[in-house]
Amino acid sequence: MSLNPSLEETPGLRRRFIISSLIVVGIFCIFALRLWFLQVLGVDHYRNLSERNRIRHVAIHAPRGAIFDRHGTLLVDNRPAFAVSALRQEVGDRGPLFAALSELLDVDKEYLEERWRAGQGLPRYRPIPLLEDVGRQAMEKVQENSVDLPGVLVEVKPLRDYPYGNMAAHLFGYLGEVTEQELNRPAFASYRSGEMVGKTALERMFEDSLRGAAGQKRIEVNVKGRELRQVTVRNPLPGQRLYLTIDATLQQVAESALADKAGAVVALDVRNGEILALVSRPTFDPAWFARGVSGEEWRKLIDNPQHPMTNKALRGQYPPGSTFKMVVALAALEAGTATPATRVQCNGSMKLGSYEYRCWKKRGHGSVDLHKAIKESCDVWFYTVGLETGIDRIASVAQRLGLGKQTGFPFGGERSGLIPNRAWKKKRFGTSWYNGETVISSIGQGFVLTTPLQLATMTAALANGGTVWKPQIVQKVVDLEGETDWILKPEKLMETAWSEDSLQAVRKAMESVVNDVGGTAWRSRLKEVRFAGKTGTAQVIKRKSDEEEEKETKDDVIPYQYRDHALFVSYAPVENPQIAVAVVVEHGGHGSSAAAPIAKAMYAAYFADKTEDKETTQQVVPGD
Repeated sequence: MSLNPSLEETPGLRRRFIISSLIVVGIFCIFALRLWFLQVLGVDHYRNLSERNRIRHVAIHAPRGAIFDRHGTLLVDNRPAFAVSALRQEVGDRGPLFAALSELLDVDKEYLEERWRAGQGLPRYRPIPLLEDVGRQAMEKVQENSVDLPGVLVEVKPLRDYPYGNMAAHLFGYLGEVTEQELNRPAFASYRSGEMVGKTALERMFEDSLRGAAGQKRIEVNVKGRELRQVTVRNPLPGQRLYLTIDATLQQVAESALADKAGAVVALDVRNGEILALVSRPTFDPAWFARGVSGEEWRKLIDNPQHPMTNKALRGQYPPGSTFKMVVALAALEAGTATPATRVQCNGSMKLGSYEYRCWKKRGHGSVDLHKAIKESCDVWFYTVGLETGIDRIASVAQRLGLGKQTGFPFGGERSGLIPNRAWKKKRFGTSWYNGETVISSIGQGFVLTTPLQLATMTAALANGGTVWKPQIVQKVVDLEGETDWILKPEKLMETAWSEDSLQAVRKAMESVVNDVGGTAWRSRLKEVRFAGKTGTAQVIKRKSDEEEEKETKDDVIPYQYRDHALFVSYAPVENPQIAVAVVVEHGGHGSSAAAPIAKAMYAAYFADKTEDKETTQQVVPGD
C-alpha cells in the first residue's frame, strides 16, 4: 500500500485543494479588481488627492478700488502688507511651532493661540492668519527659517492706505471682516470667511464697485511645504475707481480749522448740491480697521464721550439758534406780517404774560428793523415778528428750505431734525401749542432741531433763489479701462418761487452780518472775497439769571458739557453765490468767535486764486 496516495485516491484531500485554489484565485481577483478600480475608475480622484499633496492653491487678494477727489487727488489707495499664516493640515504639534514663532518675532504665544482658535471657523483649505501687517524684517525672518516652521507661510495682501491720515474718515468709512450673519445673506453669496467688506459710508455703499475680483495661483510644494515652483496664475482684478465731489484742499482746511474741537462742517455747491467738504470731529483712524482694530483701540473709540464714530454732519441734531432767524424773517415777509421796514423797540427783553424773554444784548438794540435784526441778531425783533407770523407759517417755510426732513444723503442713518408745529405737538404730547413756544422757536430754540447738512442745504437754497438740491458725494465711477460706469446727475428736492424782494432783504442783511461794522461776524470778513452769513449760539441748558451768568462768566466755571453750541452759516461770493458753508462747534460758545473763523479759512482757501492776502489762507487763529 502506497504511503503517498494521489488526489484521485483521496477525495477529501482533493476537495481541500480545490477550495484552497479557489480562495487564492478569489484573492487575486479581488486584487485585480482593486487595481483596476484604482487605475481606471478612480484615477481622477486619486490624481486630485496626489495633486493636493503636491499642489497648493493660494488666493491672490484683489486691491480695492482707489478713491479720488473732484480734481483727481488720490485720497484712498492700497499698499502691500505681509501677513504670517498657517496651514492647519501641515501643522502637527503647534506648541513647538508657536514657541519658535514667538521667539523669532517677539510675540506672545497666547496671542498666536488666540488667533489660531479664531481661525478654526475658516475652511480647511484657507490659511489661518496669525499676524497681520508685519514688517519686512519679520517677513524675511520667517522665510529664512521656513524649514523649522512647517505649515507657516507669508502672504502678501493689499491693505487700505490713507495718504491724508484720518481726513474724511466718516466719508470713506471703514472695512471689517465679513461676519457669519452676512455670509448667510444672498448678497454675500460670493464671499468667503475672512474676506474684508465695507462696513460704513462709501466703503459699504460702493462695495460692489470697489471690491474687485480675487485671483489665485497654484504652486508646487515639497513634503515640508516649501514652495518649489509656480504652476498657474490667475491675476486678480482691482476694484473700480471712485471720484468724489469733495475738494481735498477745502476738506483739509476745514479739518485743520476745526482741529480738536467737537462738531461738524459742511460745504456744498449751491448750484447743484455737490458736497465740497464734510467734516465730523472727533474722528477715527480708518487704518486701524483696515489692518484689524484691537480691543484696546475699539474701547477708546466707544468710550469717548464725544462719539468719534458718529458722523455728526448727518446725525448730529442741534438747536440752530440764530441761524434760524432767516427762516422766520422770510416767513414773515412772505406772509405779510412784517416788511423790511417793520420796526420793533428792543430794550433788552420782551414780556409775554408773566414770562420775560430776554435778548442776548442786555441793554437792548433800540429801534430795530429787519436788516438790523439780522445784522446784530436782535432776539426781541424775532420774538415779536415770530409771534405775529405764527409757528405753522414758520414751519412751512422751514420745510420748504429743506429743514425737518432727511435730505436724501445716500449713506443712510441720516437724522431728520425737527421742525415743530401745532399738529406735531398735539400728536406728540396731546397738548396745545403755546405762544411762548413760538417765541423761543423764533430764535431757533425750544423743539427746533437741525443737522449741519440741513443747515448747509438751507443756506444754499437762500443763496440760489429757492432750489433745495439733494446733497451728492460721488461724482463718477470709472472702470479698469477708464470708461465711466456711473456719473452723477444733480437732483432737485424742492423748488420754491420766493418773492425776489423778500430774498434780497434777507440776503442783504446776511451780507451786512459779515461785512459791515457792528455785524456779529464782522471780524471774520475777507478783503478780496465778500461773503454773507449768520452767526448762532444755541443753548444747551436753560438760560440762567443775569447774576448767575455774570458769576459763571467771571469765575469761568461752566462745565464743558453745559456750554453753548457755536454755529455759523454762510455763502460766497455774495454777487454770484457758488459755495455754502455750515459750521457747528459743540460747546464752542459764540458763533462769531468759534464758528465763523472756520468758514473764513475755508473761503480764503477756496478762492485763493482771487486773493492776494496770503495770511488769510493760513490756519485760523482762535479769536480772529
